[in-house]
Amino acid sequence: MAKKRGRKSKRQYFTEDTEQAILEYLATDDQELRNKIYNTRIHFSFYKLAENLIHTFKFYYTEVDDLEDLKHEVITFLLEKLHYFQVGKGKAFSYFSIVGKNYLILYNNKNYAKKKGKADLLEADTDNGILTNMENQEKLEEKIEFLDIFIEKADLKLPKIFNKEEDLIVADAVLMLFKKRSTLEIFNKKALYIYIREITGCDTPSITKVTKTLKKYYVKAYNQWETGQPIVL
Repeated sequence: MAKKRGRKSKRQYFTEDTEQAILEYLATDDQELRNKIYNTRIHFSFYKLAENLIHTFKFYYTEVDDLEDLKHEVITFLLEKLHYFQVGKGKAFSYFSIVGKNYLILYNNKNYAKKKGKADLLEADTDNGILTNMENQEKLEEKIEFLDIFIEKADLKLPKIFNKEEDLIVADAVLMLFKKRSTLEIFNKKALYIYIREITGCDTPSITKVTKTLKKYYVKAYNQWETGQPIVL
């Protein structure tokens, strides 16, 4: 009786060796060793992951002329987020798939909006909003400056604030939305929750829990900023 041929893994590019390589990368501070591990055992996996995410979910609204350039943008983003992966909190493949998809959803939506000629989030309505916008422009610019500072500091603090991988993914998605706020077509609470659910696959209670925690840090930072104190999260 003929043996049944085993089904090939759909993820041969992201193997157990890739998972192990990521752990070894995070376990060392030797930059030369990190470079060697990344170039020989991680880079190809990130490349194929980016490629599959782009084609599986059809992220084809792009500013670049060649999809190869978009793949490398995703790879760069994954590398920037590599140190956020928490050992023992799940598979690296799941984490980086979500991180890569987050990036591509926002990137795709931004460029789709550009192609449709959507107005910028902060642009005033030509009939009703110009005078109000001019009067509040200085305050608006100050708040934008604060928000940028808060995002930068919170981004570095996330792994210490959130222990669970799911919470970290949601928090990262929230901050990413605020980073890309000028390209979003909608910015109300309900729409943002739907957006975050779409990006992360997490349920509303999980998102609510994370946003409440972030809000506490936001309020603390804003009070420090308003009173001229250094922002310490």
